[in-house]
Amino acid sequence: MALTDREEQEFWDFVTARRRSLIRTAYLLSGDPHAAEDYVQEALLRVYHNWRRIERLDQPEAYARKVVVNLVNSWWRLVLKRKTYAISELSDRPYPTDDYAAVERSDELWRAMLKLPPGMRTMLVLRYYEGLTEAETAAILSKSLGTVKSQSARGLARMRNLLNPVDHSPDMPTPQNELAYQKAHTGGATNASTR
Repeated sequence: MALTDREEQEFWDFVTARRRSLIRTAYLLSGDPHAAEDYVQEALLRVYHNWRRIERLDQPEAYARKVVVNLVNSWWRLVLKRKTYAISELSDRPYPTDDYAAVERSDELWRAMLKLPPGMRTMLVLRYYEGLTEAETAAILSKSLGTVKSQSARGLARMRNLLNPVDHSPDMPTPQNELAYQKAHTGGATNASTR
């Protein structure tokens, strides 16, 4: 059944107000600006077909965002099933005085995001880029609040490791080899106050 003129106008007002935000979400999840536009176009088509139902619930944005997330995650499942990876290697880190350091750091951040599993990336995008609460993220992903909290924490930890890898070479002291390190560099004597 076709939408009334009023419903049609409400839909287009929604598209005008929320399209950019949905594209940003799709881009952050997929890493591809062209695919992001396609995902949003498909999501908006689905929103249009279900407009009466979702408008009555007064949640068109949540519905549209969930459709975008599901479309992108479906694509990632297909890609991962085929074991095809289109991720290039990280570029060299910029010098701190480089005028383009912020842009390169942003690029490095997104390359690291693309190395995360799709579910973890989705969690971080919704929580920290879209600014959704844990409860809103849980509702969109149909996950428990505890899952959102733990996956967000794991995702942030993984991002820290990807962006700042820890050198575990024998020359670097770690909690596991601190005593051996001290012995090797002090001729066998250790200082109890440094443990």
